[in-house]
Amino acid sequence: MNILIVYSHPSEKSYTFEIFTHLKNILAAQKWNVEVSDLYANNFQGIMTATEYQREGNADTALPVPRDVIEEQQKIENADCIIFLYPVWWSDCPAMMKGWFDRVYSVGYAYGQKPDLPKMKIVKYGIVICTAGHPNNFLEEIGIAQSMEKVMLEDRLGKRFQHKEMLILGGTLAIDNVREKHQEQVNELVKKIGINPLL
Repeated sequence: MNILIVYSHPSEKSYTFEIFTHLKNILAAQKWNVEVSDLYANNFQGIMTATEYQREGNADTALPVPRDVIEEQQKIENADCIIFLYPVWWSDCPAMMKGWFDRVYSVGYAYGQKPDLPKMKIVKYGIVICTAGHPNNFLEEIGIAQSMEKVMLEDRLGKRFQHKEMLILGGTLAIDNVREKHQEQVNELVKKIGINPLL
């Protein structure tokens, strides 16, 4: 199985990086092929240029797609499962991750397809894992958890994925109280990928 991890966090000292490392280790134990797009480490350009906007905003598919975007699109085409991993900052993913969607989901590829242009495949499995300071019950109480799930699963992943799931690893303001539980949740999610009939 080919797994793509799209990871967004600037610090290797973060709890999100700890989860990232744990995830890579358990995926490697499955003997699956794992490719990583570490957006900060790769200095991914998360800001759309004026030229790109001209292409996207006007659906002018005669304009070229940037090379770094094509590289990310090829990673999508190679993947059976894509895992998006990031921290929750102000009720959403970091700007770098949002920029990945803005640019990689280009017109003619992820939407507005045309017969003469490459079309994004339907990926079998899409997983969103995010770390959050507040506990899950609080995020659900104020509606943030539901909002994040709606945006990520129904909009950004949408019909481009056959099966979608989001795991919010909340309560990181008290990491020692949640670390073991979070690792078990990630383990169970990976196990679910392995037994899912879609894969």
